[in-house]
Amino acid sequence: MDTQIRLSQVAEIEVSYRPKFKASERPRITCSKDCYEILLQQWDHNKLELLEQFKIMLLNRGNKVLGIMNVSTGGVSGTIADPKLIFATALKATASGIILSHNHPSGQLKPSQADINLTKKLKDGGALLDIAVLDHLIVTSESYYSFADEGLL
Repeated sequence: MDTQIRLSQVAEIEVSYRPKFKASERPRITCSKDCYEILLQQWDHNKLELLEQFKIMLLNRGNKVLGIMNVSTGGVSGTIADPKLIFATALKATASGIILSHNHPSGQLKPSQADINLTKKLKDGGALLDIAVLDHLIVTSESYYSFADEGLL
């Protein structure tokens, strides 16, 4: 009897993904510049030079964009990128690859040691889940820095 009561108090978890566009209409990422241009269009320009945000771009096996998620919004000098939230989202969307991105309100494109460490941590975590971390972009209103292009990925 006790087991029956306890089991009825367990929440049911449902996973769903509802894309807004047909697969043929999704943009394809072929280089870091493609990614930067899409991210810049989606970024709130009122916040780009004000506070730091961390976003992920989710890609299918053909490098077509499934969506972009705002992972976190922080302060002037940092934000939190929770790996559990990042990979839960990627798994829910059945993404084959992700591109990490965050802005530097200062306009400085050079990655910090914390940026480099986080990128390695997420790349290693993605490898366990068969989700490729394809790049990490630092975004400013004028330009971007690509970890992949600079050989840091």
